[in-house]
Amino acid sequence: MTFDFSWWQAAATALDFAIKLVMIGIVPGNRKPSSANAWLLLILFLPLVGLPLYLLMGSTLISRRRHRIQHQAKAAVENVHAGVGDVPSASNLAPEVASIVRLNRALTGYPALRGRAPALWTDYDMTMRRIAELVDAATDYIHIEIYAVAWDNTTAPVFEALERAVARGVHVRLLFDHIGSQKYPGFRQLKRRLTDAGIDWHMMLPLDPLHGRWRRPDLRNHRKLIVVDGRVAMMGSFNLIDRSYLMPGHVRAGRQWVDAFVELEGPIVASIASMFAVDWYAESDEVLALASPTELPLSDASSPDERANDINIVQLVPSGPGYLTEPNLRMFNALIHQARSHLVLCSPYFVPEDSLLEAITSACYRGVRVDLLVGEKADQFMVQHAQSAYYQQLLEAGVHIYEFPAPYVLHTKFALADPERAGGVGGVGVPGGAAGVIGSSNMDIRSFSLNYENSLFIADGSLIPALARLAENYLAVSRELTLEVWAKRPWYRRYVDNVMKLTSAVQ
Repeated sequence: MTFDFSWWQAAATALDFAIKLVMIGIVPGNRKPSSANAWLLLILFLPLVGLPLYLLMGSTLISRRRHRIQHQAKAAVENVHAGVGDVPSASNLAPEVASIVRLNRALTGYPALRGRAPALWTDYDMTMRRIAELVDAATDYIHIEIYAVAWDNTTAPVFEALERAVARGVHVRLLFDHIGSQKYPGFRQLKRRLTDAGIDWHMMLPLDPLHGRWRRPDLRNHRKLIVVDGRVAMMGSFNLIDRSYLMPGHVRAGRQWVDAFVELEGPIVASIASMFAVDWYAESDEVLALASPTELPLSDASSPDERANDINIVQLVPSGPGYLTEPNLRMFNALIHQARSHLVLCSPYFVPEDSLLEAITSACYRGVRVDLLVGEKADQFMVQHAQSAYYQQLLEAGVHIYEFPAPYVLHTKFALADPERAGGVGGVGVPGGAAGVIGSSNMDIRSFSLNYENSLFIADGSLIPALARLAENYLAVSRELTLEVWAKRPWYRRYVDNVMKLTSAVQ
């Protein structure tokens, strides 16, 4: 007895054709062509893999839901910047820098404000001790929002200080990313220890379908910030975890993360506190009281000269799925386009979106020296190969690529345009045109579209020469990659790079 399966084959073929026909009209909607092409390529050639992946991670439906939550949170939190101008009064910014400030304000609502920058912290242990010192000085509240958190030997001084703060009546609120923290040893114990310590904590973007908490599994809240009593803040690239990130493979390889945190005081702290309040509301439904930037003095530095020498004009630039206009990508592009003579870009994960790649190579073609700092060996296989797929094009355009030596993982993220042109007392007041960015955002497609990030745009001030000195230190220990050397890489390296480059556009 035989069975005729021809009608099953015809039905399967018709269904396959219908799915592909429908997806061709759905996938490109509100999506960049490079991303749409990558998804369609995966769906058309491997529909059994591509379609489920798209429904799980590619659909914009869950992003739109998060966008609604973002608007609700912003509406629930008092608008502390109402009535505040785009730039501080009596500031004298270069026209091209002022235009970036206006761009950032239009996209995020955050103005440029004055702020002291007492220190740029780069030593891992000293940074943890400084955080503990600030916590020990707190009298009202401590707000911490960190992507990856672990209670280990390196971070123990911070958590012990938080315990002391709770004991004396300080309200400690802690946000950490669920996926970003759960993979590290001690995660289950971490939650119990935080509760036992009296810390008010929530996981950001929790993935817990059994309790009705579902989201796109590829979204992350990658922000890193600390606010103490609304008077001092820290932000940058540090996570609250040992610099080996505790994973056995990292420990065996001797990997050590290299990071930076900027300490801030004055009106800019109100912006950082406001951003935390929005994220806290999104996870807890609690509305926090906030101070206006006009209520925060620059500080009581020991002398007028000290106050002048570390004053900055800075602007908080939040980004993420809640901001559909990709403000950090537009900010980086604007900064690169306005550079006249020198660009320094530092990003551990450098997978540029098309417009960023064109901005960087165009800068080279118009005579700007571009120094790109990346790690010699990234901690992630796919990222390592995806970013190196762009090296040939960058080197041919004239970009100077410097590889920070392994096993260290260069994790600092910053950009500088024309740092040599910073001028004025403490770098403020003379329209030199120098500007910069430091924060949590890498220069990659994930950071531009999928991660919640926080960046600090530096329109003028002491942070520009401080970052320039940091760049000099990084460059001094890095090895320049030449086009001649890169051209000799084996064929299989080129193949893997190109495959990983394709996956980077699937978002």
